[in-house]
Amino acid sequence: MSTYRHIPWRPGVTLERLNSFAKDTMVETLDIVFTELATDHVKARMPVTAKTVQPRRILHGGASVVLAETIGSVAANACLDDEHSAVGQEINANHLRPVKEGDVVTGVGRLVHAGARSQIWHIELFDSAEQLTCVSRLTMAVVKRR
Repeated sequence: MSTYRHIPWRPGVTLERLNSFAKDTMVETLDIVFTELATDHVKARMPVTAKTVQPRRILHGGASVVLAETIGSVAANACLDDEHSAVGQEINANHLRPVKEGDVVTGVGRLVHAGARSQIWHIELFDSAEQLTCVSRLTMAVVKRR
């Protein structure tokens, strides 16, 4: 039995809408683009470029975390009504293998828990050869908008 949940997308959520939140943000700066929206997952990709590598010319772990948190955060907010917002509370990441400059990483986010006050997302990152490069868990606090 899967531990992942059906994602309760808010009516009207589309890839175009998810990508529209990137304007003038780090998401746009790092060229993160949402590519797939399904009932049980969401996908986004990020190129491994000079913007996202460390001095050894491999993907910076912090950039992996930015991609993971972007996927979970945008998805979490796309499940909530206008009165609530999801904000990052905790994230962890296990970096499993390096990704070389010139490659692309794809993240797949799946909902583990959706409660009245929190959501938990599991995000896996893969290189272009579909090798698992990073595993992350993101906890989002659900708060009333001010």
